[in-house]
Amino acid sequence: MSEPEDTGNGTVVREVPETARATGEEPGRPDVAAAGEGEGLAGGEEDALLVLTAALLTPAQFPGALGDDYPEACGRLGLPPLVQGYGLVLGQDGAGARWTVVVDDVSLVAVAIASWDCGMEYELTPVPRAIVATLPGWPLALAVAAPGVPAPHDPDLSGDPEAPEALRPPSSSGWGPAQRRLGADEISRQWATWRGEFTAEEAEAAEAGDGSASPDGSASPEGSFTAPGSEPTAVSVRAALAEARAYLDTPPPLGRIRSAFASDEARLLRVDGPGWSLVARTDDMAFVLLDAVPGEVVPVERGPRLPALLAGLEALAARS
Repeated sequence: MSEPEDTGNGTVVREVPETARATGEEPGRPDVAAAGEGEGLAGGEEDALLVLTAALLTPAQFPGALGDDYPEACGRLGLPPLVQGYGLVLGQDGAGARWTVVVDDVSLVAVAIASWDCGMEYELTPVPRAIVATLPGWPLALAVAAPGVPAPHDPDLSGDPEAPEALRPPSSSGWGPAQRRLGADEISRQWATWRGEFTAEEAEAAEAGDGSASPDGSASPEGSFTAPGSEPTAVSVRAALAEARAYLDTPPPLGRIRSAFASDEARLLRVDGPGWSLVARTDDMAFVLLDAVPGEVVPVERGPRLPALLAGLEALAARS
């Protein structure tokens, strides 16, 4: 994560970090017979899949690169939005080709991810009946590759006229909805770090005698914020907060509001809408990212109406 940059005019610009993490019997598709993360091809089979990582695709938890909500994320992979969700297994075959295997055994994938996060080995080998689809390519960018096989590349399916186009992760350059959502995902993972940076900036501003809201009217009923750039940015932030507030009256598609455990009985919220993402703790403040403001994160302090807004969103959220 890059350090906040002081522009010299009292506006704090935070750059969104670049994120690096993000079968069947058909001809040319691998069998899922691989061992856990970082291990070799099971049994030395060239057509087996070496599992590199996995992700959940459920209403409560899915990669932001895929969409603003769960149905959109499923549509990106050509899957029906089943309520129970899916697990995504990403790996390479013996020729180094990238594959994404979709399974309906969500618990198996969840246990594997939890084990890897704890530094434990876990052999992720879905049974054939759990496999829903085998898709060429990866929808997420991986910073790892399988040992002992060629570098990751799209599989050659030129002989299959019905083969889908290979999945590809969002570009690491430029800015748009996918990059905005990936930035929000990173803030969710590193909440304490981002919150600590904001606290440090507050202290510096107070010491410099510049603790008041900016004169461009950067405030909303939820709380005050410093809008990088100009009044149009402040308008966009206020509009995003108003759209989030409108969700309380008209609930959005499944997965646009997600809630995860934080600490001290609080919840961590991820809320998305057309052109904006919000990350917040129910007992604290919020951060807003906008398509219209490339690479920047706007902190929204806890104002009079923010607690009620976050509580209302939490009541509607898909919970993990």
